[in-house]
Amino acid sequence: MHTHTMKTSAEAALALNGLKVGVVGVRGGWSSETLADRVAELTGGPRLLVELAQVRLDLPSGRAMYLGHDLSKLDGLLIKKLGQDYSADLLDRLEVLRYLAGRGVRIFSKPQAIAGLLNRLACTVTLQLSGIPMPDTTITEDLEQALLAVSEYGVAILKPLYSTKARGMLVLRPGPEAREALMTHQRQNPVFYLQKAINLGEQDLGVVFLGNEYLTTYARTRKPGEWNTTTASGGRYLPFDPPQEIIDLAQRAQEPFGLDFTCVDVALTESGPYIFEVSAFGGFRGIKEARGLDAARLYAQYALERISPRA
Repeated sequence: MHTHTMKTSAEAALALNGLKVGVVGVRGGWSSETLADRVAELTGGPRLLVELAQVRLDLPSGRAMYLGHDLSKLDGLLIKKLGQDYSADLLDRLEVLRYLAGRGVRIFSKPQAIAGLLNRLACTVTLQLSGIPMPDTTITEDLEQALLAVSEYGVAILKPLYSTKARGMLVLRPGPEAREALMTHQRQNPVFYLQKAINLGEQDLGVVFLGNEYLTTYARTRKPGEWNTTTASGGRYLPFDPPQEIIDLAQRAQEPFGLDFTCVDVALTESGPYIFEVSAFGGFRGIKEARGLDAARLYAQYALERISPRA
């Protein structure tokens, strides 16, 4: 039995060998570099980490050139990051990948799936339509309506539509400072996304899925004095084993998006669990630090097994 398993493993490795697969990411980014390493190790091919800002897509020939490589000739691409910063510009970069996908390059996750998550509002609307519990949220372009929401919530979190790791978020309380903060925000962002602040306790959860299957969970514990749990604010990753109902809720939250790899942010509160968001890309570091799992390798294996060499 053991010998058969070894043979199957060797055959699988042989099948992956020779595939031409790249990683879309950011040079110098730990997760991007790690994923590129794992893909190259498993395929035995050249290591290719693609920064989309340097790609030239030529229409209608379909050639997508990056440092001498024609991405349209690849068997597949794994998306780890579309750029250093979150912005609406990333949607334009996704169009390049959507074109390549339409020409036969297998892409993980699908560009259309990621497009539904880059904008915080689009993600929230999908979650709300799916009946997923979330903190009370107000969307408006009207300053007075935004101030009314802050007053009703008592404490509100103002969130940019494009951001990650709590960057650009502000805690607002009723008063003149709130008006000033909202006016400053609106000079750059016409839409206010305001969420009622909820008592998180000391931690929130990252519930991870690979190919719609539950993989693992880790907790982010916040640094004393900070309002959020992100590592950018000094939070730490710890192992956590949630009850089945939390896993089921996170599974329902990520299902409509159809991602190949994702992490669902879950808050455990006195009034029950809330979902904050579903990640377009998911992170590897928390899984490694809290669980000792090489998520980059697992994701690479998952994708490569689904790519067949192109004629």
